[in-house]
Amino acid sequence: MSELSNLSELARFVGRSRLASQDAMQRHRVVAGIAQSLEPRSQRRSVGELLGVVMVLSARTRRMVNPRVAIDLDVFSPGGGRAVRLILGTARP
Repeated sequence: MSELSNLSELARFVGRSRLASQDAMQRHRVVAGIAQSLEPRSQRRSVGELLGVVMVLSARTRRMVNPRVAIDLDVFSPGGGRAVRLILGTARP
């Protein structure tokens, strides 16, 4: 797209804004709607959201309580030589 088409699209958007209306009541309704959407909403959560929070806290607690583990993974080629050696993590004393 050229810059000219972007500018003309922006000009059409601003011209169609309900805030640019001559009717004061319509402008007031639009501003009131915007203000209402910005107000803080109640903190009611769905069951799925609460379950997600519980699972995250459970996993975090499990990681803090359980000892760390170290994983050594060796992969050998068909000829018997080591192809890949992967070491993940370090064990705590």
